[in-house]
Amino acid sequence: MDQKPQLAELGLFDAKVPRYTSYPTAPHFGDAVDPARFSSWVSKVAPGSSISLYVHVPFCRRLCWFCACRTQGTHSDAPVVAYVQVLKAEIALLRQQLPEGVTLSRLHWGGGTPTILSAALIRGLASTITAAFPLAPQAEFSVEIDPNEIGDRRLEALAEAGMTRASIGVQDFDTAIQQAIGRIQSFESTRTAIEQLRAHGIASLSADILFGLPHQTPAQMTESVQKLVSLTPDRVAVYGYAHVPWMAGRQCMIRSDALPTPEARLELFETARRLFLWDGYREIGIDHFARPDDGLAAAQRTGRLRRTFQGCTDDPAEVLIGIGASAVSRFPQGYAQNAPGTSDYIRSIREGRFATARGHAFGGEDLLRARLIEALMCDFSISREEILSRFAVTDAGLDRMFAEAEAAFPGMLSVTANGLAIRDEARPLARMIARSFDTYDLNKATHSTAF
Repeated sequence: MDQKPQLAELGLFDAKVPRYTSYPTAPHFGDAVDPARFSSWVSKVAPGSSISLYVHVPFCRRLCWFCACRTQGTHSDAPVVAYVQVLKAEIALLRQQLPEGVTLSRLHWGGGTPTILSAALIRGLASTITAAFPLAPQAEFSVEIDPNEIGDRRLEALAEAGMTRASIGVQDFDTAIQQAIGRIQSFESTRTAIEQLRAHGIASLSADILFGLPHQTPAQMTESVQKLVSLTPDRVAVYGYAHVPWMAGRQCMIRSDALPTPEARLELFETARRLFLWDGYREIGIDHFARPDDGLAAAQRTGRLRRTFQGCTDDPAEVLIGIGASAVSRFPQGYAQNAPGTSDYIRSIREGRFATARGHAFGGEDLLRARLIEALMCDFSISREEILSRFAVTDAGLDRMFAEAEAAFPGMLSVTANGLAIRDEARPLARMIARSFDTYDLNKATHSTAF
């Protein structure tokens, strides 16, 4: 049965809602979280605990038009070399503040293009990090790999540093679509990069693919997914392209009249979804798929799946520290974000202080509502028992929240003694349903389409 008319009636194809990789979302961060508060949160990390570390490298050899990340182009290695020295200085500041015995359960290098670093820079940065914060047993060290910006020397350096997982952005393999989004990356170059990774002992592979790109059709999506599946990634993120040229000026290069309609976007996602499921992948949250033996699938089965700025994760750490320009940290007390501009970030660190520019200290019902939204994003359901055991909310209070959501989406939710669940046919509404648990002013920022 075609659910599009009912989904349209509920506003799926018109609504603009957050992606909920955090709660509250980044537009609600403010300057009350400054370097002093960040420093106090760092000092309160439990001695001997394991944390996650995210390293942001904002440089690219070329700027892809579709990308809305904080990046900058460079044809010279000079700014990259200087930036890595500042990253090392920030690590030294952290080492002074963090209690003894802290190890890393996850280390992720993102960007930008982390593989823009030379082999020597990779070795130097990795050794500085692990000297300050050793990798815990069974730790995962992942790096975003650009197949157009990698080679044996850099792969050798990454493998020697302990890299365990590669993450490759595919977007789409269709050449006409690649030209329309300013991202030329052939299937052959992607396959070669993956073969090189595996030859260096890096067996775990993650990939990203986009739906909603200009000129994209179900037939093109089918071909790209089939090509990607032939490379046997362990997990895949299927993200919707967010066309936000008012935030990312380079997206003005993409013709808005070439973009698929919201209804067509849903069909593109469903096309990819069916193909991944047919090939044995498990559906993980609203936008991920994983092999049954992958860590994400195991986390889903055991109720340990979480959602962060990097998407769905099985990372158990309660503390994530982001280093580099614009990087976001999450503590039990709140969020902290470094200065987004590279020059401002560098200036702060060189002056011997943290570069925290804004953030949010949790208060009121933040943590409760963050977990309600995260559960919907990851599991399409909320466990009544879990929420009542973890948060200061009554059964009646939880029932009121469930009733409000059920009234807003009639026939789309199942509310029982066990909790709330989104019906299978209503899963495309997950972000909109999550919004009903969000008490912040959604008019404060312009968000991407609900689907």
